[in-house]
Amino acid sequence: MKDLTKSTRRRWWWTLWGLLAVSAAAVALYSAEPYAVGDVERNRIPLDPGVASHYLSIAVHAIPSSLALLIGPFQFLTRFRVRYPRAHRVAGRVYMVCVVLGSMAALFAAAFSVSGFSVQVAFFILTAAWLYTLVQAFRTIRRGEVRLHRVWMIRNYALTFASVSLRIYLGLGLALQANYFPSLTFDDVYHASAWASFLVNVLVAEYFIVQRVLRPAARRQGAAGTAPASAGDGRRVPVDAVGPAGSGSGARDRT
Repeated sequence: MKDLTKSTRRRWWWTLWGLLAVSAAAVALYSAEPYAVGDVERNRIPLDPGVASHYLSIAVHAIPSSLALLIGPFQFLTRFRVRYPRAHRVAGRVYMVCVVLGSMAALFAAAFSVSGFSVQVAFFILTAAWLYTLVQAFRTIRRGEVRLHRVWMIRNYALTFASVSLRIYLGLGLALQANYFPSLTFDDVYHASAWASFLVNVLVAEYFIVQRVLRPAARRQGAAGTAPASAGDGRRVPVDAVGPAGSGSGARDRT
């Protein structure tokens, strides 16, 4: 029965991972394609006509951010980390550069967004959290704190995945508007979707961290008579800790 439960959990894990990877790839390709070919006419974001570089900032944000969205799911595969540690590190560095470039461009694009003040604030908060979690992930792996590195990377990718969530919530919101809430405007739905896109992701990520990283580690450490590690920064933990998808590869996971 125990083996059956393990097998069921494994199937659920791969199902969820597959949905994550497929949706990330679909949105990444959809978002980056018009900007990769430089087709201004196919721009999908409303532009401020008084800011000549607004389109450029959106393009610079869309392309590296889409690449980060594509890379992210594979970084959480234990087998990939264990069998190809060098590829994991290289992909991690590329991901980090993409997030930095994407976030810098996002700050400029959000400053001139014509979607309203509420959306600007949401995107500023999202971008600040995106950068902060990346810095923490980089700091922890440089100190050899592999478990904390994974915790911060889960948080960071949850924010990267906000681009997928935004489109899901926007589609659902517009469907609800058309069928049940005709008094709502597109702006109402878009503003709510912008905030939900990262706030809900953060809650899901924290639940995942507790259930798949901290709780199993606490049980193992409790059985060994050692104190469980914190999810916060500034505390050293064993480098052979188990990551979100199973047993980790220790110090070889350095970014």
